[in-house]
Amino acid sequence: MANLNRNCDPRRHAWLMTDERIGDALFPTLRALPPGAGVVFRHYGLSRSERHRLFLRIRRLAQARRLRISAAKGMPGAGAHGGRRALTFAAHDRREAVAGRRAGATWLFVSPVFSTRSHAGAGSLGVRRAAPVARGLGVRQIALGGMTADRWLSLRNYGFDGWAAIDGLISSSAGRP
Repeated sequence: MANLNRNCDPRRHAWLMTDERIGDALFPTLRALPPGAGVVFRHYGLSRSERHRLFLRIRRLAQARRLRISAAKGMPGAGAHGGRRALTFAAHDRREAVAGRRAGATWLFVSPVFSTRSHAGAGSLGVRRAAPVARGLGVRQIALGGMTADRWLSLRNYGFDGWAAIDGLISSSAGRP
């Protein structure tokens, strides 16, 4: 039987991880994501009021574009990223994956699959060690860390349901190198 998803648009399975270094590319990148993609709002470096204002703008755009949204450190109208009652959860090993499942997460962000600029110098799991981290837990696995659309296409057959990135999405949607 032919794989009808073979040539699917990888952005449909993408999650944008927000942070301050995205800068002016944030909203063009969000607008380039197709319905069904997601965004994990972080922006930890902003003051509480600035962070809340930015989140409300992002949430409004995400809702209009039918994007999934979760937020670290809790924000109104979005599932949590991490913590109790999480929608999304970071898993660097099997123990964290089980904790994410127990927290109710639907998506586990397995990381770092590859080396990443966000955590320069940190080791990476590689595909063979990353793939089994959340296997069999009844949640969706999202590959995070050094991800690009091409990398996700090459490893979706390992059980990953999507991919998450900062740079890997900015460069493909907002024209940044």
